[in-house]
Amino acid sequence: MRRKLFVLSILVLVNAVLFTACAPELSLETEESVSEAEESEADTESEEVETQAETSEGLSGQIQLAGSTTVQPLAEVLAEAFMAENPDVMIEVQGGGSSVGVTSAGEGTVDMGNVSRNVKDSELETFPELQVFTIAYDGIAIVTNPDLELPSLTVEQVKDIFSGEITNFSEVGGPDEAIVVVSREEGSGTRAAFEELVMETGDEVAVITEDALLQQSNGQVRTTISTTPSTIGYLSFGFLDESVNAVAIEEVEPTVENVKAGDYVIYRPLNMLTNGDPNDLAQAFLDFILSDDGQVIVAEEYITVD
Repeated sequence: MRRKLFVLSILVLVNAVLFTACAPELSLETEESVSEAEESEADTESEEVETQAETSEGLSGQIQLAGSTTVQPLAEVLAEAFMAENPDVMIEVQGGGSSVGVTSAGEGTVDMGNVSRNVKDSELETFPELQVFTIAYDGIAIVTNPDLELPSLTVEQVKDIFSGEITNFSEVGGPDEAIVVVSREEGSGTRAAFEELVMETGDEVAVITEDALLQQSNGQVRTTISTTPSTIGYLSFGFLDESVNAVAIEEVEPTVENVKAGDYVIYRPLNMLTNGDPNDLAQAFLDFILSDDGQVIVAEEYITVD
């Protein structure tokens, strides 16, 4: 009996020793498993942080622009391209005329103002913090009704036609028809540029005739001239199409190539204005416009800045 108890005691002792010997190995395996799980979780968290960082670097927000109806269609196309690259950005472009662009930018009611002429000294006195960014150049073409053909005109002849000094097309080599002048309204950037480049040249400053048919946009000028006999007006290069006839000036055709060569003289800058330095989002939009990709878009209908 004692011998059986002794043998049983020995067996219990051996089992205890064996369990103790195995326990560290099981614990080590468990610790390694926990460690691997913790490392995997840390890697996942790191990847999530990197993804969040990449997302935070993307542009987001809204930009509002208003002003020149000449700049408006170009700004809209540029905005669409910029928003395609930055889906969290919204750009709203409105018209109103260049004077609206100056005032809106100067008063801070929009982020950027569009102006299709040089900013006047008086405007800079009123809004001294205005920053001017030239994004393109635009030619101004003299156009007639499609049924009316004119030979080349001089700048002086154009001035006399629009001031009412010349009243019949026969006086400038055209048909015997009374001239109907079509012009933009006061405050238009296209009109201001036309007055500066044509009406204010030479020894005498001329005023556009009171009999002119005034229109609110380049598009309305084009429609009026294309549908009204014996009409003549002026249009931004960006609005030229087959519905009107473009007239050569000083025997030079109104084309982008001739403006760049310095041969065609009636052209003006297209500007965007900010009140002080542009905010980060507006600056990013300007950087895009002046980049190679942005200027490719400009070159489709306007004249690049380089």
